[in-house]
Parts: sequence; structure tokens; C-alpha cells
Amino acid sequence: MNLSILLLLPLAFSLILLFVKGQKQVRAVALTAAVAQLALSIVLLFQFLAERAKCNSAFLFESNYTWFKQLHINYHVGVDGISVAMILLTAFVVLAGVLVSWNQEKLYKEFFFLLVFLSMGAYGFFISLDVFTMFFFLEVAVIPKFLLIGIWGSGKKEYSAMKLALMLMAGSALVFVGLTGLYYNAKGAVSFDLVQLSMHPFSPAVQKMFFPFAFIGFGIFTALFPFHTWVPDGHSSAPTAASMFLAGISMKLGGYGCLRVAAYLMPDAAHYYSTIIIVLASIAILYGAFATMMQTDLKYINAYSSVSHTAFVILGIAMMTKTSINGAVMQMISHGLMTALFFAVIGMIYERTHTRQVAQLGGLLKVMPFISSIFVLVGLCSLGLPGMSGFVAEMTVFMGSWERAGTFYHFATIIAAASIVVTAVYILRAVGSAIMGPMKNNDYLQLTDAAWNEKTAAVLLMVGILLMGLAPFWLNDLINPGTEVIMQKIGMIK
Repeated sequence: MNLSILLLLPLAFSLILLFVKGQKQVRAVALTAAVAQLALSIVLLFQFLAERAKCNSAFLFESNYTWFKQLHINYHVGVDGISVAMILLTAFVVLAGVLVSWNQEKLYKEFFFLLVFLSMGAYGFFISLDVFTMFFFLEVAVIPKFLLIGIWGSGKKEYSAMKLALMLMAGSALVFVGLTGLYYNAKGAVSFDLVQLSMHPFSPAVQKMFFPFAFIGFGIFTALFPFHTWVPDGHSSAPTAASMFLAGISMKLGGYGCLRVAAYLMPDAAHYYSTIIIVLASIAILYGAFATMMQTDLKYINAYSSVSHTAFVILGIAMMTKTSINGAVMQMISHGLMTALFFAVIGMIYERTHTRQVAQLGGLLKVMPFISSIFVLVGLCSLGLPGMSGFVAEMTVFMGSWERAGTFYHFATIIAAASIVVTAVYILRAVGSAIMGPMKNNDYLQLTDAAWNEKTAAVLLMVGILLMGLAPFWLNDLINPGTEVIMQKIGMIK
């Protein structure tokens, strides 16, 4: 497969949207774009599996063209199992986001244009094997998110949009410093090419100097403590589809970058700084969980819980065992599906009740059985119920973390595992207050349940959660060769 199709398809449809008139036509084009992306990602999965059975190359479907010869910048793309998994996640979330935004009235053409255009940045990031090209696509996704929140958001939307944009641009600046440092200190030919850079190890001094820039820069995108403060504000003010994309996909760009660039290209520094990273991840896991307990707004509950759940990704990478890195990738997929569905359901509830305050809700199961049932199910996924993706991902991280010998690493694993109890408290309390119990407002008796588009979006994401939770081996087999390549570089195969 020519991977450039993944970029050309959303780009073409986003341009078509600019020339389409009428809400029905705009929605039809956006839906066609999203369905085509999902179909293409599924085709990519099967073609990748077929090709990998015949070829043991680290990356498949590679294309390499000179982009800027003087600076040795190439359009070099290719995928491994980790990339394919992230592309599938992106396609699922984009389609669900389009469906839940079906009744968008305000500047609907521009809204769907930005939503479809954002997906191009995500696909480009996940397929890039040139770190400058990867950085380029990372930047493509920042400005559209700023506009989606600033124009279509709610509450302190201007403040939240500005804070998110500034924080992510600061992260991008740090990433650029790290990548530039690697570029000028490459032992072989000067290059931004990920494969070439990996073949010429950097000196420990160079790694220790530039690893913090790359890891913290990417870490800001994935809510690395203490640079996580943009997450609650950004999520709470963003429109539903933007929240889904932001939590479901954008935060995964950071985790993917930490793993693919920072840890892979600078393994000595990853070992050197692993203790600090583990401490920060452990703090984020507990802080996010306890901070969530204090929230009364459904969006803030999901936002702060995302700080906790994405810290499992950082923890898995920092533990640097094969199992923990597999768990980190699984957690990225699981959290992407789970949190996107959570924000979708919260948006459905808010659209009908015009409140996100848990204290003002109650008894919704009586009038909105489908929406309420999905809310309960995704809550159970969040607290790690067996049979769902959250359990598989978190348990893999815990088991991989415990494999790292040493009292410190075992203690950090225990702390991370203990957060499950706190998660159960805030999830069950939110479900009990908002969904169960007596009806707190008689006006809610007139509410309607989910429409066809909302049901389709919810079922789509729920299928992904159950597919991963009930049959995780296909995903593990998909990403396993990619993590083996990374572990060979790190030199700690477990």
C-alpha cells in the first residue's frame, strides 16, 4: 500500500468541504471522509499482516523521497505494528467524532473541515520515519485544535484555547531542540532520518543533553506531570468532537513520540533518566486519581482521570521491559477508545440536560437507557473491569513494571496499582449520582435517548473496547515485533 493515500484522502475531502454548500451535503462529505479513512485503515491492517508474514523488515510499505536536499530532510514514511494500531485508533475516533457532531449548526462547514484536516496531521505523524517530517505533522494538529476550542467551545473557551496552544507549542519547541541536537550530533551522515539515526548511536553525553528536550516536549502532549495543566481546561471547554480527538488521538502523539523518538534513539539517556520519569509518572497516576475525586463536572472528571490514565503510558515506557512497553502501547489504544467514548456520552448528556454537574443529574437511566448504559460500561472500562480494554492494558503495564528488578520499581508498581481503588471510587460515585437513583429534575422526564448517529458512534467505540478486552492477543501480536525492535535498541529484552 502507498501510505501517502492516508494523507491525500483527508486532505482531499477537507478541500472538497470548502466548496460544498448546505448542511446535508457537508455532513455527507465529512461522513464519507471518515468512513473512507476507517475502511482504508482496515485494508492497511490486513495488507500489513499479509506482508509481514513474508517480510521481517522493521518497517513496511516504505517510501522515501527527498523533500529539502540541502537540510537532508526527506519524506520518508513506513509503518510497523505500533503505527498500524495508532492509525486504526485514529480512524475509529474520527468517524465517531463526525457522527456525534452530526447536528452541528454553528459554522458547520468550517467545523467539519478542521475535524477532517486534523486527521491528516495524526496519520502523517504516525507514518513518518523522518523526524523532521514527524515534527511537521505534529505542528499541523496544533492550530486546528486552537480554533475548534476558541470558536466552538464553551465556558472559558478563549482562555482554554490559548493555554492549550501555548503549552503544546512550548512542547513542540522542546521537541525541535531535541531533534536539532540529534541532527547535528549524528555520527554518520547528517540526517533527520529515524532509521539512519538509529544505526549510528549517539554518545552518552549527547543523549543525556538532548533526551530531556525530546521526552519532556513529547510528554507535554501526553500530560506529563507537572506540565499537565492544559488538559482539564482544554477538555472542559472543547466541543465534544474536539475533546474526543484531543484525548483520543492528540495525547497519543506524545506517548508515541516518547517511545519512537526519545527512548528509541537515546536508550542510554532513557536508562539514566528512568528513575525520575517513573517518579513523575507515579505522582501523576495518584494525583490525577485523587484530583478526579474532587471534581463535580463530568468533563473535568474525565479530563483529570486522563492525566492519571496517560501516566500509565509514561510509566510503561520508563520501566523499559518488553512487557511494560507493550502495555504502554495497549494503554494508548485503550485510553484513546475509552476517553473518546466517555466524552461522547458526556456530550450527549449535556446536549439534553444542559448541565454537566453531577449533583444536578440523577435517574437518567429511566429516560435515557442507551446513553446511560454506555456511560456505565465506559466507566467500568475506566476502572479496569476484566473483559474490557482498560483491564488488559493496565494489567500488562503492571506485569511489565514488576519485571524490572529492584525495590524502587516494585514500589512504583504497587503505587500505580493502588490507583485502581481510587478510580473505582470516583467512577462508581459518578455513575450512582448521575445515572442511578431518583430523578432530581422532573424536566428530565421529557428527554430523548440517543439518536441513530449517536448510537452508531457509541457502538463503534464500544466494539473497539470489547474487541481489545475480550481478545487482546491480536493486538499484542500486531505490536509485538515493533516493541522487539525498540527493546533490541534499549538492550533489556525481557
